[in-house]
Amino acid sequence: MNHSLSRKDKRKWPRLNLAIPVFVRTRGGDGKDSLEFATAINISPGGALVVARRSLAKSASLSLEIPSAPIAAVRGMPRSARAIRAKAVWVNHLEDYHLLGLKFARPLGTDAVATPRMRLRKASSAV
Repeated sequence: MNHSLSRKDKRKWPRLNLAIPVFVRTRGGDGKDSLEFATAINISPGGALVVARRSLAKSASLSLEIPSAPIAAVRGMPRSARAIRAKAVWVNHLEDYHLLGLKFARPLGTDAVATPRMRLRKASSAV
């Protein structure tokens, strides 16, 4: 009997296979900040798989920033994260790209306050 679990079986959260554009912000050993446009190809509350052109060192700290339109806070709607602190836990070097396995400093909130359906209908019918 094989007692070893596959990586997928050890995962704490399911992954969502979504292509999400992100900015990867890092600070080098020289103290200079760098910003790269990349793509998260799957994401979970605990981490993400990001494809980037620039390689990072394993255990590099970074910030994932999700570009979005500037919208004012809407009462009753859950707040969403736009900048997420993370750490590279593994790096796989491909020919022109690098796969970055990231672990978020804090899991993303999955228990957002439920928005009443009535309020959503009113908001959507006003558009």
